[in-house]
Amino acid sequence: MTQQFPPFLIEGYRNFMSGRYATESQRYRKLADEGQKPTTMVIACCDSRAAPETIFDAGPGQLFVLRNVANLVPPFGPDAAYHGTSSAIEFAIIHLKVENIVVMGHGRCGGIAGALATAAGHAPEGAFIGKWLTMIEEVAGKVEANSLLTSSEQQTALERIVIRQSIGNLMTFPFVKERVEAGALSLHGAWFDISSGELWTMNGESGDFMRPEL
Repeated sequence: MTQQFPPFLIEGYRNFMSGRYATESQRYRKLADEGQKPTTMVIACCDSRAAPETIFDAGPGQLFVLRNVANLVPPFGPDAAYHGTSSAIEFAIIHLKVENIVVMGHGRCGGIAGALATAAGHAPEGAFIGKWLTMIEEVAGKVEANSLLTSSEQQTALERIVIRQSIGNLMTFPFVKERVEAGALSLHGAWFDISSGELWTMNGESGDFMRPEL
């Protein structure tokens, strides 16, 4: 059944054509003719409040962005039924030859809240979300069981732990591990606070998160 296209999207497109596209039309044409050559891949949550292109003020062709629920990276598993996330990682590394991968989580993540709720015995409804979140069920259970943390502290803790876990899972991909060890690829973690706009980056050695100097 065909319905009217959302009017606010048409209005947004109108603004895009008279604004950003008008000022960067040459860049778009060059990208169309020569293809994309981004140096950085960002694996982020599909939450509408935490768009990487907006947060990093990126122009067309600068970021190769993959978004899914809770910015998760599964372990390397070529025998899995579907490969949406893994195929994007493979394309970014092997075909685009990106030099950086950033796993970016964010505050108040619904996927993380769902994982904690599942650990507490209240799994979210749906046929797909629960299965997807089984990737982090073990660590979610450990965080949820820590009664010394408030619910908001558990939320933030798991959001950041999952970033480290996803980076660890990236290293199970042979072509990622090979390039990291050769110095051709760097892996990074970041966490964005929707409420304050603060960006916290992960120290590659300690795993701690800190705010970069601006």
